[in-house]
Amino acid sequence: MHSWSDRLRFAFQPVVNLATGAVAALEILARPEAGDVLARARREPELDGRLAASALREAARRETLLPLHVNVFAGTLADLGRLAALRDAVRAAGRLPWEVTVDVGPPFTHVPHRALLEAVAALRGEGFRICADGVGDGDVPLRLLDELAPDLVKLDASLLTRTATVRAMRTLCEESGALLAVEGVETELQCAAARGAGAQLAQGDLFAPPARLPTSEVYVPELPGSVGTVRPAGPSVREFVRPAALLPEAASAEQVRRLLTGAPEVSGVLLVDGDGVPVRSVQRDRFLLSLSARYGHALYADRPAARLGDRPRTVGVTATAWEVLDVVADGGHLRTADDVAVVDDDGRCVGVVRLADLVRALAESRVEQAAGLNPLTRLPGSDAVTGEVDRWVAQGRGFALSWLDIDGFKQVNDGAGFAAGDELIRSVGRTLARTESEAVRVGHIGGDDFLVLADPERLDPLACAVLDAPWSAGGRAVTMSLATVVCPPGSVPDHRQAAARLAPLKQAAKALSGASWVCGRAGDESFEVRRGPGAAAAASPREGAPGSS
Repeated sequence: MHSWSDRLRFAFQPVVNLATGAVAALEILARPEAGDVLARARREPELDGRLAASALREAARRETLLPLHVNVFAGTLADLGRLAALRDAVRAAGRLPWEVTVDVGPPFTHVPHRALLEAVAALRGEGFRICADGVGDGDVPLRLLDELAPDLVKLDASLLTRTATVRAMRTLCEESGALLAVEGVETELQCAAARGAGAQLAQGDLFAPPARLPTSEVYVPELPGSVGTVRPAGPSVREFVRPAALLPEAASAEQVRRLLTGAPEVSGVLLVDGDGVPVRSVQRDRFLLSLSARYGHALYADRPAARLGDRPRTVGVTATAWEVLDVVADGGHLRTADDVAVVDDDGRCVGVVRLADLVRALAESRVEQAAGLNPLTRLPGSDAVTGEVDRWVAQGRGFALSWLDIDGFKQVNDGAGFAAGDELIRSVGRTLARTESEAVRVGHIGGDDFLVLADPERLDPLACAVLDAPWSAGGRAVTMSLATVVCPPGSVPDHRQAAARLAPLKQAAKALSGASWVCGRAGDESFEVRRGPGAAAAASPREGAPGSS
């Protein structure tokens, strides 16, 4: 009589980092050749726990160094708690708990939430990482998802057609510190949509189908830098994290040598203490050079590898790419090839970042930004600002969107010449650029039109900077018109509706003589004249106010 284990095989599917194209981890999938083992596992927590342990042992037999994902049902966790069989398998394989992510999958209905949360807390306390699996295609309640506080959320690729839902999940992940992954990606269009939605990770047959042997060779299509979003000024280090090669701090030089020579893709090894905190960093080339020197192997092989290591360079998971570059710069030119360890709030290593990945991504970002800059002012175009509007909307953030125009600019060009007109536009652009910060974004739409996104409390300084300045061109005094729509959190779904509300305010401001500023609110047809004739008087287009035609 055959046991369930005789009829079960395992397959490995890569989890891909969408920013670097590298394999971030391997998910181990059970593939029964006969019978209903998985259906039984859903009903029998002990069997499901043994399946997870078997998956881990299979990965150990394949000698993969990549982080691993193992699957368990939510009911299994609630019933078994700490998953003793899996913990024992991790220990026997010589792996560290934080190299293993437990993918907790549906069904969640009828699972005792308190028991599930206690089990997750116990696993997390030992160092395991937690993934909420099947989100969007399962029955996980949003409240439970929030209470689980997973390190990773896996969305089904079918949700990519529902951009508002994916955007909301991305915001939830950003605020909780979780990564967002999309599973079941089968087409290049889905891959582009996943990256455009802000997902850092993805898996599916497009990259590599499940296979009996682990692989680090995947297909990642060339993608545009962004789809409907604007990359923040400082991209998160999370976008560039690679798996780390970890060994205990007492590891010998010979152990490190065997790891490096057996895995040519590994650029360095981190030696960690019992809590997973990096204590020494061993860079591949320098280490192997030391061992290859005369008597090097005899001198160092049986001694601690830490003697040939350096103090690790670390950054937190909330760091930006620019902060990583600062760390690299402080390390001196001899260590520019060293990996930078990324650590969590407890100082435990969650991966490494390579300088080459950062430089390539930041260079591409700069090229994309430069291509979108107005050649006259070197300010980004409207796409940059409207993309940022959508990001603020997704974050539930209130904002003010303003349009600025030079009054009678055609007459300026006709009377003073186009050179004077160009210089005036450049001067306005420089003034607006000086107001730019995390709370203010400036774009040059074209001609004499500018677009400004700002926190509502930054409106008065912005207005003073552009309306109170003594503008002139060719000896002619020039005034500006400013129109603003204030959008409280949740008042508009995207930049298009904000722009539609801004259009009549622009007409109202242009209808006023001299320097003018008209301000309205999303969802309200009335507006306030803050500068110009009738300032501080509330008006409405339906009541014959300026611009009512």
